[in-house]
Amino acid sequence: MPGRHRSYTHHVSHLAPLARFGGRVATDLRDVTDDPAALESTGFWAVVADFEGRLVCARFGDVRPAPLPPPGRWRGPAPHEWTSSLDRAAYTAGVRRVREHIAAGEVYQANLCRVLSAPLPDPDAADVDALAAHLAAGNPAPHAGTVRLPAHGVEIATASPELYLRRAGRTVTSGPIKGTGRTAADLLEKDHAENVMIVDLVRNDLGRVCETGSVTVPGLCTVEQHPGLVHLVSTVRGRLREDAGWPELLADTFPPGSVTGAPKASALRIISALENGPRGPYCGGVGWVDADRGTGEIAVGIRTFWIDRAAPGGPQLRFGTGAGITWGSDPQREWEETELKASRLLRVASGAHQPTDLAEGTPR
Repeated sequence: MPGRHRSYTHHVSHLAPLARFGGRVATDLRDVTDDPAALESTGFWAVVADFEGRLVCARFGDVRPAPLPPPGRWRGPAPHEWTSSLDRAAYTAGVRRVREHIAAGEVYQANLCRVLSAPLPDPDAADVDALAAHLAAGNPAPHAGTVRLPAHGVEIATASPELYLRRAGRTVTSGPIKGTGRTAADLLEKDHAENVMIVDLVRNDLGRVCETGSVTVPGLCTVEQHPGLVHLVSTVRGRLREDAGWPELLADTFPPGSVTGAPKASALRIISALENGPRGPYCGGVGWVDADRGTGEIAVGIRTFWIDRAAPGGPQLRFGTGAGITWGSDPQREWEETELKASRLLRVASGAHQPTDLAEGTPR
């Protein structure tokens, strides 16, 4: 899934390359490539895949346990400064259009997303590693991570709750999320049906690259509590074929099924027609691969902020939000779900609130 190269001339030279995942920090950048075969070589790699297919793999020479810096150094946009690629009217119209495609038998479900943008108040001082510290305090997440490669146009801090791919030797696991509410009581039959549809898609995706008969579903529609909301989460697992590795895994499963729809090809066509612009890192993949140990963990790039220093009009902080649309979707409720997913994170990223103010709070 190599992508096109872009020129990144607006990078901040004083920010050294680094990656943080799971209590470890990686420094001493050795190599950057868009070839997924590198993930089968040697060393520790940070991996970032845009939804549209651009892949950045960065090998670091020094990986060690290290805590995040304390919150306080980040200064972000005020919550009211964000604009959306799709406003409420456009988004709800898109939901109705997806339902028309479903009625026509073209698709069962499609994820409809929008990208939020806000100008950075002090671009030269903006550091996603400092933003990650705010996210860790105000919105802890099981797959949180940071990748900072300014010269390569990659400055990402994620608070992702969703596992895209975990590899331990030949065992591969995915943890698709479908179904979101403020509490478990908010989850509808539609949410469960949506989750089961996506589990079937993920099973089929993994089945292309795993040994025949090895793909199982150890967990189906488990309710997980996250800051300010709950998700329905399932677990799909398989045994990777001996002739397959990261290149085949990415080729056969990307983009993640939970953020596309089913059937995937039809959903991607509909998404392209309805969404106003690329998703970028949002709904892509963010994670790490330890090629020496045959392990790795890549999250779905949701609840993810990234800095776009080449944006027209000056550097922007971006964040994506979306919802899965089915025949049972209500357009206003789906808009509200996108607001629910975004509101807490935007307040944390403003930097104006103390993390303790948000620790027990709920989204607006």
